[in-house]
Amino acid sequence: MDNIVLYAIIGAVGGIIGFVVAKLLERSNASRVIKQSKKTASSIVKEAKTEAEALKKDKILQAKEKFIELKSEHEKVILNREKKISEVEKRIRDKESKISSELSKSKKLNTEYEEKRNEYDERLKYLQKKQTEVEKLHRSQIEQLEVISSLSAEDAKAQLIESLREEAKTDAMAFVQSSMEEAKLTAQQEAKKIVINSIQRIGTEEAIENCVSVFNLESDDVKGRIIGREGRNIRAIEAATGVEIIVDDTPEAIILSCFDSVRREVARLSLHKLVTDGRIHPARIEEVVRKTTKQIEEEIVEVGKRTVIDLGIHGLHPELIRAVGRMKYRSSYGQNLLHHSREVAKLCGVMASELGLNPKLAKRAGLLHDIGKVPESETEVPHAILGMQWAEKYGEKPDVCNAIGAHHDEIEMTNLLSPIVQVCDAISGARPGARRQVLDSYIQRLKDLEAIAFGFTGVNKAYAIQAGRELRVMVESEKVSDEQAAQLSFEISQKIQTDMTYPGQVKVTVIRETRAVNIAK
Repeated sequence: MDNIVLYAIIGAVGGIIGFVVAKLLERSNASRVIKQSKKTASSIVKEAKTEAEALKKDKILQAKEKFIELKSEHEKVILNREKKISEVEKRIRDKESKISSELSKSKKLNTEYEEKRNEYDERLKYLQKKQTEVEKLHRSQIEQLEVISSLSAEDAKAQLIESLREEAKTDAMAFVQSSMEEAKLTAQQEAKKIVINSIQRIGTEEAIENCVSVFNLESDDVKGRIIGREGRNIRAIEAATGVEIIVDDTPEAIILSCFDSVRREVARLSLHKLVTDGRIHPARIEEVVRKTTKQIEEEIVEVGKRTVIDLGIHGLHPELIRAVGRMKYRSSYGQNLLHHSREVAKLCGVMASELGLNPKLAKRAGLLHDIGKVPESETEVPHAILGMQWAEKYGEKPDVCNAIGAHHDEIEMTNLLSPIVQVCDAISGARPGARRQVLDSYIQRLKDLEAIAFGFTGVNKAYAIQAGRELRVMVESEKVSDEQAAQLSFEISQKIQTDMTYPGQVKVTVIRETRAVNIAK
């Protein structure tokens, strides 16, 4: 029992000793590990400091390089700015010197201007003074004459005009007769003038191209039948149509000359019917011309209908359709008016579609913008205003009417269609080769010639022929006698000479024809 206790005590003491030894060993190992860790940490810190110093030096070096680079770029920018500033300063100095020289010149010119102005004012005052003195002398002379004659100046003037009126007419007729006699004596000179005028007329290529039509014949034998006995058939055709018929040596062809394309077309179709039928005499000619004129009117309406259908325009008044058809036989500066209007209508439709507007309304305005150029009688109203009045009369919308009236700026534009029509009209007319302005002024001169003749009493028809070198006037035999016909020819020639400007000379021929017609039943 005692041994067991002893052994237990020894075991306990051994265990305690072992525990203590283990604790000591553990503490020794821990202190060694701590020392090793501290040594490792110090080495790591040392290495970190070394790396930090190296990194710091590297960054400082990079920063210095970047600074040097930025400094060089900055210096370049500064140099460029300084260079530009110097150039600007140089230009400014040049401008200042130029302005100073111009100012000196301007001062000199102003001085000269003032001197001339003062001189002019002095002369003007002198002239006004002289004019006042002349007027006083003139009034004093008139007063003296009134006292001597016991008549006022107006009464004396009226009596003088009345007494000289008949004498002037007689002198004028005598002057015409003497001029004709002198012309017969100087026939050679007149022949030279005619040749020169003919050369001038042949030189106008544009007018010939647009104002003549060639009528082809099966044989030259037909020419004699067209001329008729002593030229009666050709005179009847010219009188009925107002077209000059030129029969020359051209084989199997005659030429129809007239500035009005409608009259020329009537003459062409009438000749075709007469030649085909074979019966050519004055009565038959007048009948065929009447029928052909009616046929042309029907064709004009048909052309107008086809045009509005092709463009997709609906609800157009019949009179406006007829005006559209008449544009086929009219030209503007050498450009066919119907082709021009169709082109403008298509351009307006395209432009309106691009702008988000109504293309049909734009086409309508584009087609009708020049209808004022085809009046049946001449008028002084501008064609744009006349076209607008027609459109308003026949129920077109206000936008269309304004576009027609404003396309040449005669009135103010009130909607977007108006500038579109104006621009498209300019586009169509400005194409190279689209127009020839010379022809339009030539045709206007011929129309003015005919209008002057219609201004006299008794005139039935008037036709400008020979490219404006001759005006043929037909009068009513009941209203104008043979003596009055000669007087009328003189008065028309004087009116032309006073009111018109034209090259060469214009021959005025007055034709008075008496017809007796009875019907046998």
